[in-house]
Amino acid sequence: MARFGNSVALLRNREFLSLAGTAFARSQAYSTIIIALALYADAFGTSGFIEGLWGTAFALVQLFIVLPLGRKIDTGNAKRWLLAGLLINVLVFVGYMLIGHPVHADIVAALEGVGAGALWTTSGSIQVIYVRMVQGIGASILWITGSTVVGQISPDDESGRWLGSYNQVAAFSSLAGDVVGGLLLSMYDPLQSSVVFAILAAVTLGAFVLVYFNLRDDPGGGVDDPEAQSGVGTIKKLLKLPMLRSLVLFRLAFSVGKMAVIIFLPILASTEFGIGAFAIGWILAGGKITKALLQGYVGDLTDRIGDRAKFVAVGALVYGLGIALIPLSLPAEDAVGRFYLGYFGHGQELGGGFLVLFLAYAVMGIGDSIRLPASMALFVEEGETYDSVASAMSLRSISWKIGQTAGPLGVGLIKDFVGTVEAFLTASGFVVFATGLFWLTHTMSRSPGTDPTPGD
Repeated sequence: MARFGNSVALLRNREFLSLAGTAFARSQAYSTIIIALALYADAFGTSGFIEGLWGTAFALVQLFIVLPLGRKIDTGNAKRWLLAGLLINVLVFVGYMLIGHPVHADIVAALEGVGAGALWTTSGSIQVIYVRMVQGIGASILWITGSTVVGQISPDDESGRWLGSYNQVAAFSSLAGDVVGGLLLSMYDPLQSSVVFAILAAVTLGAFVLVYFNLRDDPGGGVDDPEAQSGVGTIKKLLKLPMLRSLVLFRLAFSVGKMAVIIFLPILASTEFGIGAFAIGWILAGGKITKALLQGYVGDLTDRIGDRAKFVAVGALVYGLGIALIPLSLPAEDAVGRFYLGYFGHGQELGGGFLVLFLAYAVMGIGDSIRLPASMALFVEEGETYDSVASAMSLRSISWKIGQTAGPLGVGLIKDFVGTVEAFLTASGFVVFATGLFWLTHTMSRSPGTDPTPGD
């Protein structure tokens, strides 16, 4: 029976706990840094194009590594990949410490010693691009490896519960990044202090210890014959599965809308309404609260009810509705009475824009809660057809990265040359289009008289 407590009970499993630790470290860092990007945009006075590059740089490097990475995970030791990803993330936090930091002269001298001094002697907005690229590598390793291992070690009839609960932990962590990270960023300017990034590094090292001591060696087990097929051959086989092909097409379009929102909503809050880091954290918390509460439960429902494609489509449409609410924040800013949000002797006066953005992100969180457990479980099931779960998850990731690379840049240009309202409405339109494309291709693949593929 689907119950909210089922997710918490999984934390008693030491291996799930260690994997949840990687999701916690990854998501908390991602959410905190998204808020930091809004502060960088305000401090550097960047354009929408540069802000879009911050999202594109993160995704572009992932676009090139996810397919070979997935094959390496399928044929190698997934535990070692997790540990490597955590250490790369620690290096990322060191990179963020150096942006605008007084030790730049020493770092530049060291870089010049190896002929790379020019890389860092650029503006702060360009330095962010460099660090975002390295962050993309670490995030890809943790996301693909973690979700793959969860799917592989979970009982066959509980993959929705395990993956939903795994995402639920990530949502709680992301919520902590929004609230606690936003509070810390409001107290410690990321351009002047290293405290926030030092804390993120400590959390990541804690996850490293959990994985090292609690996760079995080679948890995925690898394929029976790693030389039997090439990575390209595996991908071609996977793309012949109708459900997986429909999911890939869906994510190509859906990611354009979603990633544009993730990058530009905090920037809108900061630059348009002057909302501080702590309050921005609470806006983002609206979506994370709903995701944290619902994903494990919905994962249970998908195990019981089946027909996961409907969960994917309904969740996507709810997410599109949330994006469409964002432009209403502009007229609501002055139409709704102002109120005061305080914390530890500090605070800020806010208007209706804050409330609308909070509501919009909460609606998007509900949409993700409906969509994500079903989508991930379908990718795992399809990947198991050819003993290539990590390759299937790589396909899931690369389909996202194509839209994630183009989305922030394109929406940023619309924001610069057309307007903010039009930029967010374009993002919402991409989500609706993606949902229609998914349902059309999924329905057409289930022609009468054919046997359904796994996961169909």
